Amino acid sequence: MNSDTAPNILVLHCHDLGRFLGAYAVPTVVTPHLDALAAESALFEAAFATSPHCSPARASLFTGTYPQTNGVLGLTHDPFGWDLAEPADHLAHRLSTAGYRTELIGVHHESRVLPDDVVAARLGFDRVRTGGDRDVVVERTTEALDRAAERAEPFYLQVGFHEPHRTPSRNDRPGVMGFLGDAVTPDDSLGHTVPAYLRDDEGAREEIAELQGAVRHMDEGVGRVLEHLDTLGLRDETVVVFTTDHGLPLPRAKCTLYDPGLEVALMMRVPGRDAWEGRRITPMVSHVDVLPTLLELVGLPEPERVAGTSLVPLVETGAAVAAHTFGQLTHHTYYDPKRSARSDTHKLVVNFANAPRAMDPTQSWVHRSLPADLNGPTIGSSPLLELYDLGDDPHETRNVADEPAYADVFAALATALLGWMREAGDPLLTDRPLLARHRDALTALTTAAGVALPAAPSAHGPAPDAHRSDSGAVPARARERESA
Repeated sequence: MNSDTAPNILVLHCHDLGRFLGAYAVPTVVTPHLDALAAESALFEAAFATSPHCSPARASLFTGTYPQTNGVLGLTHDPFGWDLAEPADHLAHRLSTAGYRTELIGVHHESRVLPDDVVAARLGFDRVRTGGDRDVVVERTTEALDRAAERAEPFYLQVGFHEPHRTPSRNDRPGVMGFLGDAVTPDDSLGHTVPAYLRDDEGAREEIAELQGAVRHMDEGVGRVLEHLDTLGLRDETVVVFTTDHGLPLPRAKCTLYDPGLEVALMMRVPGRDAWEGRRITPMVSHVDVLPTLLELVGLPEPERVAGTSLVPLVETGAAVAAHTFGQLTHHTYYDPKRSARSDTHKLVVNFANAPRAMDPTQSWVHRSLPADLNGPTIGSSPLLELYDLGDDPHETRNVADEPAYADVFAALATALLGWMREAGDPLLTDRPLLARHRDALTALTTAAGVALPAAPSAHGPAPDAHRSDSGAVPARARERESA
């Protein structure tokens, strides 16, 4: 990498992937291009999104802040219309002010969905071209790389693939939205990997074959982009990041705060820094860490108004890591407020409403995949508290919240969760909860943590115009540190 020129940044991201890649030990999905990138990168084995659905997760990725802080507590397209409280906190804006040429291609879902030129002006992009299937995204990306190669300025190129998101197809049976669209072919050439949280039956295998085909289709697009980067001679001048927004769009995954809803693939290829080559990093990290990491890698100052922490010290010196990662769900297709705190060994989920135990992410009337722990004809309502021992119960099926042996674990996680909610300015911390369940949840948390109910923050209202904050103030970092 030329020491006289700031490195380029290429961020490749996709919808709904989780960690469903060969590089993450899924043996039946064909992903040779991403597996090859992983072998050249620092791959984070325990990376988590801040939210198990699209817009809040992406808002965190591209701002380094939590949804409660950045204002994106739900989807950013109509009729929902959630928006960033401060668009200038976007990574593109930060890099643009540092002299980068910036461009967005494909998926944009982290701020209010508006015309491309408006999105560009608000977020700090020189050019925005949203939408398009894989081939359109690849064509536009190779064109953008051609133009970038002719310029003296470093570039930031943000490329979002729609695949493997569920997509309507004429091949779907009535009541089903699968993964096929018009271009994907099911792939069971290496068999099927049905996640352990689903029943392994004919319906699940049919759905997994479609998913595997969609992931393979996306992987081929990534391969074409990376090949063109190499052809232009830009490999040694470009930091490459690949990630996804959240977990797989399957029952008990996407739209839940269980690990399958929050787990994400994350790999970063950093030329000229040996510690980043061919490494598998095991400590937990969060999407909020990506922005400060990239800014440090390209030599920019530690950013203000972020909750994340650069991963450079972790990768290069084994320095401190987060003691907890945190997750939130507030509003997807309906209001279902949940919060979670996860340590290396345990997970606490607090359900602030009496919604169904797991929101349905399939976009289908007819379900082909069913949760493995489903008992009876319905999925039931969410319990107030869920506590899981991840060592004994990695699939989060045995709730130990009421077991006396876990009282100290619950108290520690409740304390961490409340501290995070307070520093993130969480609108759920109110002394006037509207729901009895909401009041019960706050009482359980504050009692376990041995603290009084925190002062109510400024609430984010439900209407699109109320999703913006006038102050722009972001609380201090919330995550605790411990030795790696």
